[in-house]
Amino acid sequence: MAETIKQTATGRRKEAAARVRLIPGQGKIVVNKTPFEVYFSRETDRIIINQPFVATNTSNKYDVSALVAGGGLTGQAGAIRHGISRALSVVDEEFKRILRKGGFLTRDPRAKERKKYGQKGARKRFQWTKR
Repeated sequence: MAETIKQTATGRRKEAAARVRLIPGQGKIVVNKTPFEVYFSRETDRIIINQPFVATNTSNKYDVSALVAGGGLTGQAGAIRHGISRALSVVDEEFKRILRKGGFLTRDPRAKERKKYGQKGARKRFQWTKR
């Protein structure tokens, strides 16, 4: 295990992209130079970010520094989770198996569907009138 080396990874979800740096420490998480408790006001987003650490039992072993841009807050939380999972999988091969089983290493491919011509949106049509 390479615990003294900083590990970086990129995580993505929807329109959000996160550059995550994993450093051995006490479990402090900083997002865009702000404590993640302040940046993510919703408890569910904070739980999403901590999921890889809970799965691998490394809750207070690494500090996380993340730079995230694009998308909404939930998409950004998912991107950070993806980045943390990728970084942890490089740190230890055993973690890779655990994270793969939990589905944390798979990038969520869902994205906004494009608007089609002759329609109001991606799926919605203009109102049809008979007369």
